[in-house]
Amino acid sequence: MNKNDIVSIEYTVINQETKEVVDTNVDGKPLDFMVGREQIIPGLESKLIELSKDDKADVLVAPADGYGEYNDDAVQTLPKEQFEGVDLVEGMTLYGSGDNGETVQVIVKSFDDENVQIDYNHPLAGKTLMFTVRILDVRAATEEEIATGVVGGMASGGCCGSGSCDTHEEPAVKADDHQCCGGGHCS
Repeated sequence: MNKNDIVSIEYTVINQETKEVVDTNVDGKPLDFMVGREQIIPGLESKLIELSKDDKADVLVAPADGYGEYNDDAVQTLPKEQFEGVDLVEGMTLYGSGDNGETVQVIVKSFDDENVQIDYNHPLAGKTLMFTVRILDVRAATEEEIATGVVGGMASGGCCGSGSCDTHEEPAVKADDHQCCGGGHCS
């Protein structure tokens, strides 16, 4: 594979410690990413670029090459009134906007009548992950895909994507309980 190739994969991700399936797209839509654009975690991409179409592999990814080590400083306690209008549930995901307009993801760890404890760490931070992957297709990117970094008109990143969070941002108002293996890590 070469930089800017478009790769389509089928994958299952397992938490090595618990043996729990964290995410899968088997029997679903393939994950497409552009090589060399940091659209998937580095520990996975570095192994996938050694493969070819129709290859299968198991790729063990340590936290440093995945979603980062768990950072205790990325947990904050905020006044509950900042979450007015949000039906809080422990473990739920909230999204907000960072200083540069990027999406910031937080998890509600706990709450009481006065405070909400939120965690800016990626849900998979600190976890060693086993990816079982099959390369479905590899093709050259179009000129538009290379210029925009967007694969086939879809937003880049997706599951197994990369990114980061700014731990100084306020949580936002959109709640979502779906957690796929995307998002990167918070530092």
